[in-house]
Amino acid sequence: MLRKYRILLVEDDENLGFMLKDNLELSGYAVRLCRDGEKGLTAFHNEDVHLCVFDVMLPRKDGFSLAEDIRKHHRRIPIIFLTAKNQRDDRIKGFKLGGDDYITKPFSLEEFLLRVEAVLKRVYGRETTADQKHTYSIGRYEFDFHNRNLLINGQIINLTNKESRLLKMLSQHKNRVVERDLIMKSIWEDEGHFVARSMDVFISRLRKYLSCDTSISIKNVHGVGYRLEEK
Repeated sequence: MLRKYRILLVEDDENLGFMLKDNLELSGYAVRLCRDGEKGLTAFHNEDVHLCVFDVMLPRKDGFSLAEDIRKHHRRIPIIFLTAKNQRDDRIKGFKLGGDDYITKPFSLEEFLLRVEAVLKRVYGRETTADQKHTYSIGRYEFDFHNRNLLINGQIINLTNKESRLLKMLSQHKNRVVERDLIMKSIWEDEGHFVARSMDVFISRLRKYLSCDTSISIKNVHGVGYRLEEK
């Protein structure tokens, strides 16, 4: 059985914090989100944590100070810094404090998740829960997220990166509504009108791909999001 890693995420930007937390949890991690450095330090001492992700610019206690306090008690815990800065001195300071990675905003969610996974594998030397499932059963279809394809009756339908990521989100929440805002932030990383129209096009494509099995459908929940239903 694979370990479910716990991540302490300290980020004062409410939208970014929720977006990162949602995507980490979708990837199989347990996440504790805090809004300032003092709360982050308290959470670290009170909970079992496998990885820390700290914004550098935090209220009450900045990310570097928070890392210094944690390093006094735990030398091995991996730490990833998030920052809007791209100054060489800040990066050097982060690594001198024992940081395992340093991610400059803005960054793609896919890159962020890959870096988290890479640090956990490097430190703990085993698979993460994000590796646990790449194949999903959707009615009579088999969806292989890793290889980006759908298989039915010996026929293979190849998917694009966005199509595959969108179908994975729907599959992970089968028979439940996935909010449009979460999809846009997670896959398109934007909330604009043209992005929303683009998402509708991708939903239409997925419906076409899945049309060989009438027991499944992608429902539009007006004003909320989409639901992958299986009868």
